[in-house]
Amino acid sequence: MNTQPLPGASNALTFGILSIVLTIFCCGPFGAIFSFIGLSSAKKAENIFNTDMNNSYSGYENAKTGRILSYIGLGLALIYLIFTIIYFGAIVALIMSSGEF
Repeated sequence: MNTQPLPGASNALTFGILSIVLTIFCCGPFGAIFSFIGLSSAKKAENIFNTDMNNSYSGYENAKTGRILSYIGLGLALIYLIFTIIYFGAIVALIMSSGEF
């Protein structure tokens, strides 16, 4: 029986990795965007795998790993967003408390 790669599974894995890397090294919004794309690709790949009766696809593990990495990237992006809000809030509070504004 010939198996073919699961459509979208490698994309989900790639976008999951990119979401983590871009969140840590670049900025949070790009990581969040790539994590949403990775989650969408993983869902499509899992739906294709679950509806296939012949088990003719391989790479389901890539879709699962991509989904997990996308969730991690999304969590890191949310933490980055919270720290950014706290950081700029502290700056505004310091400016307002100095009395020069």
